[in-house]
Amino acid sequence: MSWLSRIFGKEEEEKAYEFPPMPIKEAVEKAGGSIAAAAAGATSAEEAESGEPIPPERVGLDGKYDQSGLAKRVVRAFDENSDTDDIETIWVAQLGTQVVLKGTVPTQEDLDRLVSIAEGVEGASEVDSSEVEVSA
Repeated sequence: MSWLSRIFGKEEEEKAYEFPPMPIKEAVEKAGGSIAAAAAGATSAEEAESGEPIPPERVGLDGKYDQSGLAKRVVRAFDENSDTDDIETIWVAQLGTQVVLKGTVPTQEDLDRLVSIAEGVEGASEVDSSEVEVSA
């Protein structure tokens, strides 16, 4: 089972196939919207649909407003890295531009890899892994 399907459901996994990864600005423009400065702009899908710019951390897989957009893009990045396939005990959330990882990983190397991947996702300002336990 993919990361997206496990954490956000099959519908988000299908959306990821339909909308390949691209820079946030390009994805938003393709979806007919505009991008805002971080932590500014639309605070709901309705505001985004009425033309309010979307903050980068709220851009979903399809380029539209999504309250968990950053978390979903991080999860997609985990799906794209075969070294994370066997890790099924981590959950991903977001607090604004901060990515929050929770759960258990087999090794510190696995945690370091997840943090590195998450830090590389556009819109992520930091990664909090304080709620992750290393089991080895």
